[in-house]
Amino acid sequence: MKALRQLGYLKLNLRPDGEVPDEEHRVLALFRNRAELKKAYGDLQDETYRLKDLIKQQEAATARVQEMLNALEERLGVNETAYSALVFYQLRRFWQCGREQLTRFVADLARQQDERERRHHLALYNRQLFARRQACESQLATTQSLHEAAAAQLATLESERAALTRFWQYFKRRALERRIHGAQAAATAAADTLAQAKAALAALDEEGQPEFPGLSLPARRAINIAAIAYAEVLCQRVLSLKAPLVALARDAIGKRAPADDYGAPKECVLLMGQIQRAQRLLERREEVSGEIRTRVGRLQQTARYRAAADSAPVAESIAASEGDALESAPQGSAARVPNVLAEDTWDLFRVLLR
Repeated sequence: MKALRQLGYLKLNLRPDGEVPDEEHRVLALFRNRAELKKAYGDLQDETYRLKDLIKQQEAATARVQEMLNALEERLGVNETAYSALVFYQLRRFWQCGREQLTRFVADLARQQDERERRHHLALYNRQLFARRQACESQLATTQSLHEAAAAQLATLESERAALTRFWQYFKRRALERRIHGAQAAATAAADTLAQAKAALAALDEEGQPEFPGLSLPARRAINIAAIAYAEVLCQRVLSLKAPLVALARDAIGKRAPADDYGAPKECVLLMGQIQRAQRLLERREEVSGEIRTRVGRLQQTARYRAAADSAPVAESIAASEGDALESAPQGSAARVPNVLAEDTWDLFRVLLR
């Protein structure tokens, strides 16, 4: 017994090979769960840091806006600076009014041209589909007649062979069998051709209408030329005013805060009156179509494109030439219509179709 007790430290593995106890399964599952939890925790930490960064950015943006509002409030509280602030924001509104006019104009032209090209695309597809259907039906009728003729020829030969029952007709039967084999091959080929014709017609019936590819390049170029002409018309209309409102509005739209660049309060009041008149001139619709058509004719002759796939012309190609009657300044004004594409007047690049 003492010897047996001394050997008690020996542990024999009596489990079959490959058997794993439940405790080891639970340990492995715990390790896997721990790894998944650590990964999920790391993802949550990354998301937390990202959201904190977004909060900081938003707080900074809010602080900047609050500073701008405080500065604007201070400016509006003093007569000497309040009028300049009013002129600044009215000039920005004047610029946005011109851009809205251009945006609506281009959207209307694009919608009308889109409807026309969609109808043309559908009509062209229907004509092509009709021609293809006629060809498929003609092919089906031809193969149907060939199949019927081959089947009739095979049936005739088989009936002739069935009538040759005498022993002295053995050689005639062999000759007919050779002809029957050829007729069977012809009938099989005709059946295959007929099945192919039916499959082609069925595929044509299941074929869906192709997707409209969008406005064509000539249409986009024509709309962009019309938009440039309209931008020039808008500039031409406000040139009759004394103040260079287009240039002032361009400067204002490029700044974030108003500046004291518009003179004394009396001068600011006069300038605001001209801005109101200019906005009414921009919104006037009389004779706008004729003015645009006149300018479109000149632009189409001079417009050049950098690449064959470009829809917007090169800015230098639409500049007014010397002595151009359309680009001459109105009486009483020293300014001329600018190169609206080169100077991005009314945010023209955002309006043009690509």
